[in-house]
Amino acid sequence: MGGVCQTGDQPPLSLQYTFLTGIAAISTVGTPGPPRHTNRLINEKSPYLLQHAHNPVDWYPWGQEAFDKAKTENKLIFLSVGYSTCHWCHVMEEESFKSKEIGDIMNEHFVCIKVDREERPDVDKVYMTFVQATSGGGGWPMSVWLTPDLKPFAGGTYFPPEDGVNHVGFRTVLLRIAEQWKENKDALLGSSQRILEALRHTSEIRVQGQASPPPAKEVMDTCFQQLSRSYDEEYGGFSKCPKFPSPVNLNFLFTYWALHQTTPEGARALQMALHTLKMMALGGIHDHIGQGFHRYSIDQHWHVPHFEKMLYDQGQLAAIYSKAFQISGDEFFADVVRDILLYVSRDLSDQAGGFYSAQDADSYPTATSREKREGAFCVWAAKELRALLPDPVEGATEGTTLADVFMHHYGVKEAGNVDPARDPYQELKGKNVLIVRCAPELTAAKFGLEPGRLSTLLQECQQRLSSARAQRPQPHLDTKMLAAWNGLMISGFAQAGAALSEQGYVSRAAQAAAFLRTHLFDPDSGKLLRSCYQGTHNSVEQGAVPIQGFLEDYVFVIQALFDLYEVSLEQGWLEWALHLQHMQDKLFWDPKGFAYFSTEASDPSLLLRLKDDQDGAEPAPNSVAVTNLLRAACYSGHMDWVEKAGKILAAFSERLQKIPIILPEMVRATAVFHHTLKQVVICGDPQGEDTKEMLHCVHSVFSPNKVEVLPACQPFPGLCCLHCWCFILSLSAAVAPILLCPACSGKHPGLFISTHSHRAMSELCTPLSAQSMGSPAQKWLQQWLLLLLAVYTALSRSPVLSRGETFHSDVNVPCLGGCVMSCADPVSIWVTCCLETPSHPWKG
Repeated sequence: MGGVCQTGDQPPLSLQYTFLTGIAAISTVGTPGPPRHTNRLINEKSPYLLQHAHNPVDWYPWGQEAFDKAKTENKLIFLSVGYSTCHWCHVMEEESFKSKEIGDIMNEHFVCIKVDREERPDVDKVYMTFVQATSGGGGWPMSVWLTPDLKPFAGGTYFPPEDGVNHVGFRTVLLRIAEQWKENKDALLGSSQRILEALRHTSEIRVQGQASPPPAKEVMDTCFQQLSRSYDEEYGGFSKCPKFPSPVNLNFLFTYWALHQTTPEGARALQMALHTLKMMALGGIHDHIGQGFHRYSIDQHWHVPHFEKMLYDQGQLAAIYSKAFQISGDEFFADVVRDILLYVSRDLSDQAGGFYSAQDADSYPTATSREKREGAFCVWAAKELRALLPDPVEGATEGTTLADVFMHHYGVKEAGNVDPARDPYQELKGKNVLIVRCAPELTAAKFGLEPGRLSTLLQECQQRLSSARAQRPQPHLDTKMLAAWNGLMISGFAQAGAALSEQGYVSRAAQAAAFLRTHLFDPDSGKLLRSCYQGTHNSVEQGAVPIQGFLEDYVFVIQALFDLYEVSLEQGWLEWALHLQHMQDKLFWDPKGFAYFSTEASDPSLLLRLKDDQDGAEPAPNSVAVTNLLRAACYSGHMDWVEKAGKILAAFSERLQKIPIILPEMVRATAVFHHTLKQVVICGDPQGEDTKEMLHCVHSVFSPNKVEVLPACQPFPGLCCLHCWCFILSLSAAVAPILLCPACSGKHPGLFISTHSHRAMSELCTPLSAQSMGSPAQKWLQQWLLLLLAVYTALSRSPVLSRGETFHSDVNVPCLGGCVMSCADPVSIWVTCCLETPSHPWKG
């Protein structure tokens, strides 16, 4: 099935198992019975560390006790990094870390440290940078040898235990490195110092000279062209194999389409994204019985997956399929959203409201099995299906059973449907990974069925198989709850709730956000925490020393809170998000080189403070931070955040202009930075049906650069209608106008908008509703946006507007829904503030 659990969405340049290429191992073998050994990891909370608590290896967690022991005893450190649902981490444990002989070698010559990469992404990132730089590839388990002062000098990923024809075994590597430390210590120390300096130089990201944010058009076009060249025309996706979901690529393509809707390039961007999403949903990477998506496909066809399921994939895919539904209106995509969120709600949800991290790829095929196999929980033999689905199908061609229909539709073969070349260790021999092979119409026609009848039959089959699968031994569940990944999942629920008009999804997002505030936020320090854990009796526990949040925790939680605010209208989520943005600036901002570091400066055990430089399985934190900062500026009027967003883009300018394909989310953010954010402000009762109808109209269309605000009728004293920032006229000009009614004109500078025809100014200050305007909500939304866009038109004609000056403008403008609307009547704009107001520097 592969050699390592890979680092991201691009295939590694090579699979480096040792200092030579190697061959992967056989499936894991369980040895039930009471443990013979117990080490320090028994006191940890991480499920991954606890998996190794009974190894004969004298493991230490990452910390001062291990560092002191290495220095006191003058020993090298062996660092092993992985995660609890990593298939190849299990393999290396079974082969090497459970071996008494190999454990004795490790204990004699090394201080051995075990790290959960999901718990400590900072440690993982530093040493993965070393492994990738020296081997050309990376993945987990990661194996690195360090000097007593934590400097790396040798490393790789998975090591088989013994020497083979084409590889050196782990035992041999351990003994050779121990011998080198004994005989050539000074050379190793010198080498480690040179390596560290080289890493420090090559990994530095900082603004160069007077660099400015790169131009959006050139960067967007280059990124689109690079993705287009790598696109798989037949099956979708952006590589041959392995093939990853890559939500960041799809998110970029949707934005590119939105900005180029009338061009051939825009049409191709949309086709690439929608085709990829459809092929993924039909493929074996999608669990057709248990819902949700597996990690990635090991083939070109999205057929045979690596079977683990990660929370961060479910969150991002729920969001991107929601966008696909907004754009296309195709219920197929809405059904996929519901499928993902059903899986997460059922299998990855804690009773307290948080979300678990992952579900393992490996499990026992039966209750009596002693050997775990990858995918055992998910695959099917043809004879199993025939036994579970024997019923004749009424109305179908003679002799047809449920099994016949199901097996044809999902590509099941009697001898199994997995290519032996993709299964070198025969874990899936004779088994079938379900993949939709026929359009419903073709399957229905083959068996003489109506399409509606076919859908009912397939649902019945899926329910039976789900019940049968529930009787199998369950895969391991990593019940660690991470702030960052919970943030991604909250965004998934919130965006799905908006796009599908499902209040239940919004409520689930709010429940998870409340969980974060209770369990992963320290109100005394105002900081986020990284992780918490399912405890005994369904409690939620923290480690003895809680791990402080990293940049990714802040960025993804802030994004989630903005998404939740826009769909729930709860002011508290916005206020907390803005607080966290201020804290993020304080903890992580680089005032000299610009952009955010991934970690705080306070941990002396980290040799490097890095900035992630590519979007992978998750978007790079700085990529999302740009959009967060722009949204925060719109909500708050704190325009320093716009400047910070520009500085991030300036720091990454060279990468964005040369190889934007590695940063598609930041390329998307570049477009948002250069295009004016559209702020939709609706004044009304948040619980009112008319307000909800208006919000439904806003949420039903895809607009990549809009933000939404629904203030209370009197959010501030003396302000009786729309508060704060109805529209950001120009981010670069730092202009934040306020639309006010006449009653407020003496107290607040702002813009008056009125028309010469059917309504007075006072009507604009009433709650916006279909009823009050006597027209459908969609029409009123278009009229309202037209007025706001008319402000653009007027201001663009005069850099400075005088008090009381009136403009008449017949305009043709695009509405939020993507159509073009003509202004039936002239629109007049009465400006009541000008340059004499210091807080509003009006510019064109």
